[in-house]
Amino acid sequence: METPVARRCRTIKNIIIVLSGKGGVGKSSVSTQLALSLYRSSSLTKVGLLDVDLTGPSIPRMLGLDGQPVHQSSDGWVPVFADGSEARMAAMSVGFLLKKKGDSVVWRGPKKNGMIRQFLSDVRWGELDYLVIDTPPGTSDEHLSLLEHLAPVHSKLSAVIVTTPQAVALTDAMKCLSFSKAVNLPILGLIENMSGYVCPCCGEVSNVFSTGGGKAMAQREQLTFLGSLPVDTELVSLLDDADTTGKSVETSEQNPTESSSSFKLLRLYKATPSADLFADILAKLLNSIEGLAKAKGQAS
Repeated sequence: METPVARRCRTIKNIIIVLSGKGGVGKSSVSTQLALSLYRSSSLTKVGLLDVDLTGPSIPRMLGLDGQPVHQSSDGWVPVFADGSEARMAAMSVGFLLKKKGDSVVWRGPKKNGMIRQFLSDVRWGELDYLVIDTPPGTSDEHLSLLEHLAPVHSKLSAVIVTTPQAVALTDAMKCLSFSKAVNLPILGLIENMSGYVCPCCGEVSNVFSTGGGKAMAQREQLTFLGSLPVDTELVSLLDDADTTGKSVETSEQNPTESSSSFKLLRLYKATPSADLFADILAKLLNSIEGLAKAKGQAS
């Protein structure tokens, strides 16, 4: 018998879970960039961004959607669309359900489990090419609940690990890798975030947290190294004070695969140094997805 989660996920092609071993490595900003980069990869691509960091939801703020309501329909919750009427980028977070964005979420495991089940079974995601899931740091109840509910669609699952170059972060990233192997979750690759700081004035790169640790770990563990992202002050300012109100129609030269009408956050994101760097990361990630699909096809 098909479960409610399996029925809802039937129209989702790929589910990408973003993991980090510890907090503060920029996992949510990477999740947001991944969703934006997938969105801009084609004018037809439909993306969902699910925030299951229940006690520290930050996706609504990063998308500039703080205070947006979630509506109920006869077919379940309607997600919040970051791109307005285009409805190609849907988002859901417990942050949308709080009366005040400063309210804390003090829940025990069973209630967290119930919320995650609702996000997966009751949200009207519709047809999606990619559902990006931003998870809490570490490997906790939320991760186990997530994978338990998604077990019927396990063939659609894959993960990305985010770390910073410090030894402590890399040690915790290894725990994520161990967890993924234990639950048979395919890893698309590893991203080293905060790999140096680019001076906005002169462009000089300073290795504040050292660099190269993530790449070395990927090579050692035979993972795909997706790339490095330096600290980008323009991106930090954008996601800290994101505002998607009002769509901007672009009439200048643009990538022919991009929609002629693009929402404001995407337009501003494309102007940051991180956008071009993430485009290279996305290319490798899509290659990993393609390789994983071929491997699954050969296995079957």
